[in-house]
Amino acid sequence: MIHPAVIRKYRIAVGLLIALILVTVVAGMGMGYSKLSYGRLIPTLLGHGTFKEEFVLYSVRLPRIVITLLSGMALAVSGSILQGITRNDLADPGIVGINSGAGVAIAVFFLFLPLDPGTFVYLLPAVAFAGAFVTAGLIYAFSASRHSGLQPVKLVLTGVGFSMALSGVMIVLISSAERSKVDFISRWLAGNIWGTDWPFIWAIVPWLAILIPFTLYKANRLNLLGLSEPTAVGVGVAIRSERIVLLVVAVALAAAAVSVTGGIAFIGLMAPHIAKAIVGPRHQLSVPVALLIGGWFLLLADTIGRQVVDPDGIPAGVMVALIGAPYFMYLLLKRS
Repeated sequence: MIHPAVIRKYRIAVGLLIALILVTVVAGMGMGYSKLSYGRLIPTLLGHGTFKEEFVLYSVRLPRIVITLLSGMALAVSGSILQGITRNDLADPGIVGINSGAGVAIAVFFLFLPLDPGTFVYLLPAVAFAGAFVTAGLIYAFSASRHSGLQPVKLVLTGVGFSMALSGVMIVLISSAERSKVDFISRWLAGNIWGTDWPFIWAIVPWLAILIPFTLYKANRLNLLGLSEPTAVGVGVAIRSERIVLLVVAVALAAAAVSVTGGIAFIGLMAPHIAKAIVGPRHQLSVPVALLIGGWFLLLADTIGRQVVDPDGIPAGVMVALIGAPYFMYLLLKRS
């Protein structure tokens, strides 16, 4: 049974985060290279704006806001799963190499395979998932032992090694590509939100609509996996199969997100930590809070980054890294 005080903190946190998301969404609608008066937002939303106002809002601002919000949520849930199944507070899809695996797959797909404009958008999440899944499988194989099981610290170190190796592969791929395609990959690596159109939203929504509820359904399993392995086995948890299933879910969520946002790290690291600090370690409560924190944080980073330098701004991935890298160092020092 969850203590009533924790439930109250959970409800307050969810209410505040939803309010912050709404405020950031409204702020983001009016900010940008093409200004849109806040006094004209409601008339434009109701279909009474000028052609320019409706184009800026519906074709430029709203798709970017929605895709950023959804991607931040997906990365946060992915990080929550990874930290739960590995019992390692440093696990994050960007840090342990999953994002890099997705990036290499997307680079190969974009640079060397024939692209069909009609199917390109919808194939991206699947291509990213394939690359991330192979990478995650290799990382898992190298960091798990038949006798001692998954070793959390070894997983992070192995993931960092794979991430560095895949970065080298990406450089080799870029060096042999056309200039126009290199620009796209460079933007992807920087975490520049590029899939800012409605088809990209429809491409990733099915992944999130299935995988996020499934994660919440498995929240109690995540709680048990956080215990020692003998304890988890003692209460009837099939550790290996549960870890594999949840790892696939985490990989799929991260791949769907980075396929349209680029290589963004640290969201999956910070959001679960902040959520657990607010509502405690129970995943039934921490995952929804982390989901809202991740969506809001990435949306805030992108909104601020777009205002710094006209017309393209600073990539959201760079803005997140400015906060995430020091936070990662803080966690390393705290664990040492």
